Amino acid sequence: MPANRLQQQLEELRNQLAQDPPLTEEERASLYVLTQEIELQLARQAAAPDATLIDGVNLAVERFEASHPTLAGTLRNILQSLANMGI
Repeated sequence: MPANRLQQQLEELRNQLAQDPPLTEEERASLYVLTQEIELQLARQAAAPDATLIDGVNLAVERFEASHPTLAGTLRNILQSLANMGI
């Protein structure tokens, strides 16, 4: 069940990015890489959790908190889902 919730949150993040918020190419690329890393972790749930993934999501939350609060909120939800899954 937590994996389904995480998939929904990733889809929500993709939808928000598709609405073309005012992001630099670097910001957009970093979010794309982050979503790819989350999907990889999700695909290999049985493997050991990747602490750098959590750090990356935390950094993205901090980075977008003031300028893009909706994206930051979605990233916080993703972070919580990862924590609920033991990642």
